[in-house]
Amino acid sequence: MHYTLRQIEVFLATAWHENVSLAADSLSMSQSAASASLKELEQRYNMQLFDRVGKRLQLNDFGKSLRPRAEALLSQAREFEHLLQHQGEAGDIKVGATLTIGNYLAVPIMAEFMSRYPGTRIRLTVENTASITQKVRNFELDVGLIEGELQDDALEVIPWRDDELCLFCAPTHELAGRPTLSDNDLLNAEWILREAGSGTRQGFDRSVHGLLPHMNIRLELQHTEAIKRAVEAGLGIGCLSRITLQEAFRRGSLLPLYAPQRNWMRRFYFILHKQKYRSAGISNWMNLCQEDGADDFSAYGPDQ
Repeated sequence: MHYTLRQIEVFLATAWHENVSLAADSLSMSQSAASASLKELEQRYNMQLFDRVGKRLQLNDFGKSLRPRAEALLSQAREFEHLLQHQGEAGDIKVGATLTIGNYLAVPIMAEFMSRYPGTRIRLTVENTASITQKVRNFELDVGLIEGELQDDALEVIPWRDDELCLFCAPTHELAGRPTLSDNDLLNAEWILREAGSGTRQGFDRSVHGLLPHMNIRLELQHTEAIKRAVEAGLGIGCLSRITLQEAFRRGSLLPLYAPQRNWMRRFYFILHKQKYRSAGISNWMNLCQEDGADDFSAYGPDQ
């Protein structure tokens, strides 16, 4: 073998930072050592991995084709080292979750995971679907848990569990207590919704297909709790995952609304880079998530 894992680390760090000095800092190396490592790798195989664009080093097409394989190779090497050091325990994993999943589902799953695998550390990133997708695509995250439907040639998209979007309002709202809402009711209402790029918004837009251009969207907010507070204040009606509303429905601070002529069901998904090495930690995490989602929402009645 005529390359070293250190050279692979330098290659990947340079690809990420687009700068040898920043790559060296991230690896606790001197700039000269990092430059020499990268130069030796390119000279040994008579190849060029980067194009120089101003002061940046940008991956060329050949470098881009090598990057996923280098990421997989380094992931396997790190897992192997972890197995040697910890005698069989799964290594650390970086998980990304969208806001609904991260705030309402991921934390209890993390607690159970760390209980089962005490030698494993999970780093959880909570952002919207677009951000999590980008980070998985760039190998910044090992696995993502997202709400939105996705088609991406670089990513593997695996169904996880069903979810239901739920319309809701304040108890004092004029629509409170209606048995069902018609499409005209949906058109005449003022809405407080999640922002574009979120899985919840994508699901809502799909559910109200044909109505959306004519709907009165008063506010678009990035956070679930902010939407709930705005709806409680009587600023409009909202649409969020039912799992985010259970406590408010029990307290009576918010009330569910029903529009059965529309399909409010959607799915949550796992996403992984197709060329990402699936370590034991990733597989264990996904298996535990599947266990947690096995019953979906059978425990929830329609009015809970």
